[in-house]
Amino acid sequence: MTALPLKEALSRSCHEIEQTIDALLPMVDGDESLLIEAMRYASLGGGKRLRGFLVLETASLFGAPRQAALRAAASVEFLHAYSLVHDDLPAMDDDDLRRGQPSTHKKYDEAIAILAGDALQTSAFEVILDPVTRLDASVRAELALSLAKASGAAGMVGGQVIDIRGEGRSLPLNEVRRLHALKTGALIRYSAEAGAILAGIALTDPRRQALLRYGADIGTAFQVADDILDSTASTEELGKTAGKDENAHKSNYVALLGIDGARAEARRLSDQAREALSIFGPQAETLRSLADYFVERRS
Repeated sequence: MTALPLKEALSRSCHEIEQTIDALLPMVDGDESLLIEAMRYASLGGGKRLRGFLVLETASLFGAPRQAALRAAASVEFLHAYSLVHDDLPAMDDDDLRRGQPSTHKKYDEAIAILAGDALQTSAFEVILDPVTRLDASVRAELALSLAKASGAAGMVGGQVIDIRGEGRSLPLNEVRRLHALKTGALIRYSAEAGAILAGIALTDPRRQALLRYGADIGTAFQVADDILDSTASTEELGKTAGKDENAHKSNYVALLGIDGARAEARRLSDQAREALSIFGPQAETLRSLADYFVERRS
């Protein structure tokens, strides 16, 4: 099948993922309806679905079933949404805006936001562990284990702790790289690997290793681009408060490398990610375009 242009492919997958999320989070009666409403607000309130898109695209490389890939994509979007809800809380980054709308704790309240984040996190694992996703229990177990590693103390949450403890301190470049490899990169790397896991591709397979390298590089490139945008874009463009890192006195790529140096680093990582896909030939052209998009985006 001929690959779609990136913009069209992103739009199509975004629509499909949101349809899947909508079906997985139906409204209910009773007091818990407020919780479901908040979960839907957090997970359906916009966003590019880049992590879910990675799952779909890598799954297609190996011919994994589309519905299984959509459920895995919705799962990682649940996990990502939970992280944003908690990241915006007053105890964390204390941001009132997310995707141009009130953050979940501003739309509801802090207690409901915390609970909505908790429920989105557990829903992420419920979805991929359901036999509807994949009958092969070993595939479901590997997906869950990989997602847990990417999102827990050795991944996203661990990176968030380093970020918090780094406020007001000047961190060296190697520590900033480690921070973001955990906080941002781990979940992106999982998303790039998930399609191979869904298809039952062994960890030692060179194709899965290539996707892990690709995911690691675009995950870092994404964060470098984020740091550049935090310094150069407006709140309206970002859909969240601009200049947060500088105001919190956080070390980031721009602070350490300057704008031009950070742009050069993002491009280097994007080129390296593209090179990792050489094993797939023209079949991975959409993923190559995505590596470029990660460093060229404006929001």
